[in-house]
Amino acid sequence: MMQIIGDVFLAVGGLFLFLAALGLLRMPDVFNRIQAGTKAATLGALSLILGVAFQHPDWWPKLLILAVFVMITSPVGSSTIARAALMAGIRPWRRVARKEEEG
Repeated sequence: MMQIIGDVFLAVGGLFLFLAALGLLRMPDVFNRIQAGTKAATLGALSLILGVAFQHPDWWPKLLILAVFVMITSPVGSSTIARAALMAGIRPWRRVARKEEEG
């Protein structure tokens, strides 16, 4: 039973990491990319760690340290990148509304 739960978490983690990579490719600017990459990649990494923990219960202490490290460094890294981009003069992307043709 623990194997199956671990496999489910590994699959979910892989899916979220794939979606994070897709978000990095598809988003229009650095700020959207940070948001897509950070949230999905953090959830994917934590799901993978949890899946490995179910597969190898004796690794719990090491995996807990890894999870804490991911939860601390991911928001700090994304915040630092966003601040650096803002200080470099990069402005957030805005959708330009099209004027409807009158007639």
